[in-house]
Amino acid sequence: MTRRTALHDEHLAAGAKMVDFAGWDMPLHYGSQLEEHHQVRRAAGVFDVSHMTVLDLAGPGARDFLRRLLANDVDRLKQAGKALYSCMLQADGGVIDDLITYYLDDGRYRTVVNAATRDKDLTWIRKQAEAFDVDIEVRDDLSMLAVQGPRARELAAGVLGDAGARALALGVFQAAELGERFVARTGYTGEDGFEIMLPNDEAAAFWRALLAAGVRPIGLGARDTLRLEAGMNLYGTDMDETISPLECGLAWTVAWEPAERDFIGREALERQRTGGGLRRFVGLVLEDRGVLRGHQRVIADGAGVGETTSGTFSPTLGVAIALARVPAGTGGRCEVEIRGKRLRARVVKPPFVRNGQSCL
Repeated sequence: MTRRTALHDEHLAAGAKMVDFAGWDMPLHYGSQLEEHHQVRRAAGVFDVSHMTVLDLAGPGARDFLRRLLANDVDRLKQAGKALYSCMLQADGGVIDDLITYYLDDGRYRTVVNAATRDKDLTWIRKQAEAFDVDIEVRDDLSMLAVQGPRARELAAGVLGDAGARALALGVFQAAELGERFVARTGYTGEDGFEIMLPNDEAAAFWRALLAAGVRPIGLGARDTLRLEAGMNLYGTDMDETISPLECGLAWTVAWEPAERDFIGREALERQRTGGGLRRFVGLVLEDRGVLRGHQRVIADGAGVGETTSGTFSPTLGVAIALARVPAGTGGRCEVEIRGKRLRARVVKPPFVRNGQSCL
């Protein structure tokens, strides 16, 4: 039986088409995925992302534990509420999951991991934590809403009431504990906005207040086209345990300094970095007529063959786009094999869209 978030009845009342996603009954769309996509790019939409797992880590060993667990370095977080994006790696450098960690105060952090990787993440994290003085609490008592779009912060702040001014003052990738609510200026769409965590029993009323303020509900379908336009990876599609951060466009999340920090996977990544021949992670824009999807062959003349990892028709740009892993020597043009035909594509650097504007 699929799990349900605290907002399940609200989704049904809004006319959502529900689907099974990672064992959760989640809204795919509320009538038109295309309209929902444009709503987020042009105004404001709200996503129920309560299927994601929130973990609170506390104790005198929390900092040292996270510095060992993550490829990025939580020691960079000096201000309460600051957030860090990182990969959690196997010893061979493969990505177990990508996640966000918030620094709350000395010895106290909050981490959000993906729904599809919940069980393996919890098993791995608890195993690695055995050597550290740290307590791990799974916060299944919390719901999580993502309000995204150019008007998202303005409209959400009105619903937050007295805490709205503090929310509006947050910098990018910064969060604050506002009573029982946790508000972070983070997201997965390439637009500005908040991700808001709050008690399950308050979620429905808050959802309805957002809708009354003019924020529209958005499903998982538009979430995927928005994140792809923004050049953001999807775990299990663009990377997994067989791929390191160095081959999925996330080398920037690896903190190599200080050299003595021995994070899990470091030795393997250093061998990859010095060994050469790493594949490039690029964006593709289709120049012929067709639709790009994941796992299509990419032919780069003189360089070899690669593969798309995820692809879609971009509602904002009106063209087919994809993320792809290609040979190191790939130039500015390539071909993608679609239904036995080779179609021309341009190689670009992601993102494709940011803050509603084309990056091409």
